[in-house]
Amino acid sequence: MPDFQSFSVSILYVLRIFIPLLSIYVLVRAFHSIKAGRRREEPVIVLQNTVTKETVPVLYWENSIGRSRSCDIVLADATASRDHAVLMRRESGWLVTDTGSKAGTRVNGRMANKPASVVPGDVITMGSTSLMLKRTSEAKLPQQKRRVRHAASPFGLLLTVSVIHFFLLLQACFGGGDFSLLPVLPFLAVQVMQWSLYVYSMKKLDHVSFELETIACLLAGTGIMLLSGMRGKLSEGQEAPGMWAVVDPTMSTVYMQLLTMLMGILFFCVLIWFMGDLDRVTKFRPWIAGAAVLLFVINLVFATAVHGAGNWISIGPVSVQPSEFIKVAFVFVGAATLDRLQTKQNLTAFIAFTGVCLVSLFLMKDFGTACIFFVTFLFISFMRSGSIRTIVLAVAAAVFGAFLILKFRPYVLSRFQGWRHVWEYVNESQGYQQVRVLSYGASGGLFGMGIGNGKLGAGRSGSPIFAANSDLVFGMLWEELGLLMAVVVVCAIALLVFCARSDATRSRSTFYSIAACSAAGLLLFQACLNVFGVVDVLPLTGVTLPFISAGGSSMVSVWGMLAFIKAGDERTYAARRPKRKRR
Repeated sequence: MPDFQSFSVSILYVLRIFIPLLSIYVLVRAFHSIKAGRRREEPVIVLQNTVTKETVPVLYWENSIGRSRSCDIVLADATASRDHAVLMRRESGWLVTDTGSKAGTRVNGRMANKPASVVPGDVITMGSTSLMLKRTSEAKLPQQKRRVRHAASPFGLLLTVSVIHFFLLLQACFGGGDFSLLPVLPFLAVQVMQWSLYVYSMKKLDHVSFELETIACLLAGTGIMLLSGMRGKLSEGQEAPGMWAVVDPTMSTVYMQLLTMLMGILFFCVLIWFMGDLDRVTKFRPWIAGAAVLLFVINLVFATAVHGAGNWISIGPVSVQPSEFIKVAFVFVGAATLDRLQTKQNLTAFIAFTGVCLVSLFLMKDFGTACIFFVTFLFISFMRSGSIRTIVLAVAAAVFGAFLILKFRPYVLSRFQGWRHVWEYVNESQGYQQVRVLSYGASGGLFGMGIGNGKLGAGRSGSPIFAANSDLVFGMLWEELGLLMAVVVVCAIALLVFCARSDATRSRSTFYSIAACSAAGLLLFQACLNVFGVVDVLPLTGVTLPFISAGGSSMVSVWGMLAFIKAGDERTYAARRPKRKRR
């Protein structure tokens, strides 16, 4: 028996080394696969100057045309406006929209006062410049040499993720000093969900990429297996589950996390379908904004305060955090198509909506979420306007607002009293949690102590630190899976930003570009608030770590954010691209 025990300890130690190494392999392969899939397509349409015969390739789904150097197609014409028109590709074909120019835009000599359909052979006149729309087969374009990259197999990447989850399962089964089959059911449920999503995406929807979903499944599965290590927290009068039990009421947090992961995946699929039609998105944006405001009103009227923040609504035994779902609506309302941006440069409506959101969050005393909303507002504002001045003014207004809050709400300042001084409050509320996180996290070393063996989660060995599986989950991740795996998790979330940024100029619409970048920025900023708050670099704001923390509303919300990033990938709707009309 001692020999078997020492053998199992050795195996578990080896697994603690392999888990972060395999996770790094998945991220590296996903990164190279994303780069391989971002090669720019050959332009299918060009614009040819009818006088000089100069040919300009049309590279994007939405192309700004004008005298400004910031336009995609620059006109060397003093009679043209700086932002004259937008040439767009839609499901029905190509459209040209005048964006409030002085000279107007004509198609075959007729003034285009609204979006006008154009086909190859039509002549678009802006100022004194006339451009004919032509197919690339009718024009000679310079050939460019490209380096060929090979994308990773989606099946192989997801299979590697399943192997990582299996290694985590072995740790969870042996964690806490005893053997238990309780983590087996969560493991099987995660596998069924992620492989069902794979089959649905690759076979039913004909998607050609699965890197984003793979990263999300890696993170969500890791978080669920980490929570499984907290099994068997017994209340007074409860009987401990047997070794061979596979279901246990004390794992209700894990089961709820599994249910909300399923809801998040369904939400992800619905949003991908919904955003497939830009006209539908544009039509429903005002209704989505109204629904978000209504959610805030309901929250302010019916919510109950939990740990100082009134952002929870209880429906029977279930508690919901409406602000998590409003994040999705916020990104929807902030993004817009290029023709709308060109004709309506101001941000008045969006600023007003942002003001409603921030005031509501202030009344709810949810300052962590308010910071996330404000930073997302900065992302969206900059991408919509391109104006540094707008950002500076917004930041200045936020600093002034923060000063007023601290002046007239001094209790807010007391919440941050322990920031940068937690070691002075070792046994007091201002520093108790973070001191334990720093101490226990450091004891985990590079490869961790193993799932269920940490002091933060405690498991059966004692009482866990409050919010160890939610607000402080980074410390639990660090202690049980090691510093290397904790850094890998943060890098995986940062990789989502790279995905969104690489698609910013290649998406079918600026709506997708703005939505993807702002959603990815929101997830990364939220992760930074959680990580840096836990280790006392920033004040502890009580926000969750995306995909990892326990929290049903958060799990559904982050899958919604992933849908924005996925929709920005030009390969997502590759099978639905519009057919070019013949003249």
